[in-house]
Order: sequence, then structure tokens, then C-alpha cells
Amino acid sequence: MTDQLPAAPADLWTTVDALWAWLEKDQPVGGREGLLLRMLKLSEEVGEVAEAVIGATGQNPRKGLSHTWDDVQAELCDVVLSALVALRTLTPEPRAVFEGHVERVAARSLGGAAPGK
Repeated sequence: MTDQLPAAPADLWTTVDALWAWLEKDQPVGGREGLLLRMLKLSEEVGEVAEAVIGATGQNPRKGLSHTWDDVQAELCDVVLSALVALRTLTPEPRAVFEGHVERVAARSLGGAAPGK
């Protein structure tokens, strides 16, 4: 038996598109309701970040330290992925939309001194 190395990570936007296609293929609710439910997924994920922060700080006396900061990081990644998939649901060009938005925010926030420009 030969040990196989894991495949190299796919490009972020290729992965987002693949996740979107996977969700679209098997979604139990379609149309406008399905679109709204896809957007609501973000609220669910943000709630999981809050739960992890509360658990990492021990703020729930019944549960104590139930999470770690690594858990918070993972939940934040879930928020980002869910947001990117939601964006892909709204446009076939999520990368262009996102990069354009990041440029506008950088220009507004950094006074036109966007990194890498």
C-alpha cells in the first residue's frame, strides 16, 4: 500500500463554486425561500462564533470552559465560507464583486493607501 499525499488545496474561489454547486444540487427548498435560507445560514454561523467565544471565556457558569480559541477560529472560518457561498448564490462572479468591494473599503478606510497597490 502506497501512502498518498493529500491533494493540494484548491483555489478558494474554485472551492466556493464547488460548495455552491453541491448545495444547489441537493437543496430541499428552492426559489426565493431557498435563497433566503441560504442568507440565514450566516446568522447561524455567527451564533456559533458567539457560542465558541462564550465557551472559550467560560462565561456560561453551567458549561464552564467548553471551547478553545481554536474553536473560535474555526467558527470564524465557517462564517467566511458561508458568506462567500451566499455571495456566489447571488452572482456568478463572486470574486470580482468581493475584490471590488475590498478595494472600495480599503480606499475609504486607508485613505487610498490600499496594500499592494
